[in-house]
Amino acid sequence: MIRELLPAWAVSAEAYGDPPHARLLPAEEAVIARAVESRRREFTTVRHCASLALGQLGVPYRPLVPGERGAPTWPTGVVGSMTHCRGYRAAVVARQQDGAALGVDAETDEPLPSGLLEAVSLPRERDRIRALLADRPRLRWDRLLFSAKEAVYKAWFPLTGRLLDFHEADIVFDPERGVFRAALLVPGPRIGGREVAAFEGRWAAGGGLLATAVALPQPASATSRASSAREFTPNLL
Repeated sequence: MIRELLPAWAVSAEAYGDPPHARLLPAEEAVIARAVESRRREFTTVRHCASLALGQLGVPYRPLVPGERGAPTWPTGVVGSMTHCRGYRAAVVARQQDGAALGVDAETDEPLPSGLLEAVSLPRERDRIRALLADRPRLRWDRLLFSAKEAVYKAWFPLTGRLLDFHEADIVFDPERGVFRAALLVPGPRIGGREVAAFEGRWAAGGGLLATAVALPQPASATSRASSAREFTPNLL
């Protein structure tokens, strides 16, 4: 599912269950020692996915322990992102020479809990989401908005080391093309000496799941791979 949302320079691995052979390294075990079983399973499987994805790059796996704000500590020279929800786990990685940042998120295709949409969205976003829910009710656009906000944040934080509030990005979905645009309402990160004013992403729905992805290429990669059918680039303004 995630693979379809990624540019050619990123690789991924996903799982729709928890393989019994998945194991943690000692440093990872220490992080999760007191967690409940469901948390242990998702933590273990998503790192199993990360190991498989890194293997596609030829990068040896090392413990992926949570760092600042819980962000995983990827091997030197690698950018990546992980996600898990009920029934799904995935990891995506790329070489830093190709990608500046990656952010992915997966959610179950079901309504947000009462009051959460108001907590994570701007008034104009809520107006657009309610219109989409009325026009295309088979998809939970409120949950998709939450997922896109999460994907944007996961791409943002490694670039800036700063929090990005839910209300500091204004997301607009294109329901026909399966893309979205997140306009940053605060100064954006700089890539190649230019400020990123908006993140462009992709989304997909199927099998009771929603997935979103943001992939920011390095400037040279954006130029050299522009012909790729799966390529998408941020607005660098």
